[in-house]
Amino acid sequence: MEFKIFSKDGGSKARTGLIKTAHGEIHTPVFMPVGTQGTVKSMTPRDLIEVGAEIVLGNTYHLYLRPGDRQISHLGGLHSFMSWKRPILTDSGGFQVFSLGQLTKVTEEGVYFKSHLDGSSHLFSPEETTGIQENLGSDFMMALDECLPYPASYEETERSLNLTTRWAARCQKAQKRKKDMTLVGIVQGGFYKPLREVSLNQLLELNFPAYALGGLSVGEPKPLMYEMMEFILPAFPADKPRYVMGVGTPEDLVQGVLLGVDLFDCTLPTRHARTGQLFTRFGEINIKNAQYAADTEPVDSLCECYTCKNFTRAYLRHLFASKEILGIHLNTLHNLYYYLKLMREIREAIDQGNFEAFCKHFYRVRGTLTANC
Repeated sequence: MEFKIFSKDGGSKARTGLIKTAHGEIHTPVFMPVGTQGTVKSMTPRDLIEVGAEIVLGNTYHLYLRPGDRQISHLGGLHSFMSWKRPILTDSGGFQVFSLGQLTKVTEEGVYFKSHLDGSSHLFSPEETTGIQENLGSDFMMALDECLPYPASYEETERSLNLTTRWAARCQKAQKRKKDMTLVGIVQGGFYKPLREVSLNQLLELNFPAYALGGLSVGEPKPLMYEMMEFILPAFPADKPRYVMGVGTPEDLVQGVLLGVDLFDCTLPTRHARTGQLFTRFGEINIKNAQYAADTEPVDSLCECYTCKNFTRAYLRHLFASKEILGIHLNTLHNLYYYLKLMREIREAIDQGNFEAFCKHFYRVRGTLTANC
């Protein structure tokens, strides 16, 4: 992995750059659509390319359980398996263990859990999750970490971050594929600033090629999330990619970019698409609402996605009410196009030296306010 910074915004920490991987280039800052089970729900790889995706995220927990990482490796790796030739990032599976699996025990060795599919028992150790991700063959793989819910006590958070650091060191030792796969360390520490500093400093000693900020968007108030990002992100290495995990809304992306974040992922645009919530430059609309039953306008009149160029709000509402698969596909295509176009516009604004103006316009049009622009 190579990372080069192109432009820096004079009034914030925002920057543009380029990441080179074995499977292609990624222009940053970038949003990564989530393909949990080897697919971004309802989207083909061709669809993803057409909406502008340069990298997607796969989930180690789900792919390990079904069809199995060894099976995927036997079939040529995750890129070949899902027919995606561009970069892939896989998470360690830890978050899903804590949120989906029936957690039985967290020990120094790793996490013991029972599958949400059949109740079978498993262990995710740092060595195991590293090996699973190497079988998948992603371009970026995440070190195993413990992600605590909100709120958690200072003592519990301190114990957890120290365990996460020890696991991260074991992931490094277990990594075999170093030329074509980048291992990313995850900063924890909950919502205690001193502990965030401790976690980051411990991981800096391990000298990861990229760093992620984890443990956010776990039920905390949004102002607290922004406060923690603003506190710790400036201390991340300036010459390495910065990844904020599981965040978030369009406003979250803009705020993250202001603070120097390079990579984002979130299920929000695809999950919202499946419930009829569509993103526009003015905010979100719920296509299920009766007011759209005879609406002949597209979702967003300035959007150039396939959905907006060809279909009306009335038709999309009809598809959703009829539970037609096409409705989910068209909604997802639109929402991802919106997110990826937003990131392209952000990169262009930074490169052209007018990101502050872009930021203020973004919030003014969407009717949301921030003091950071």
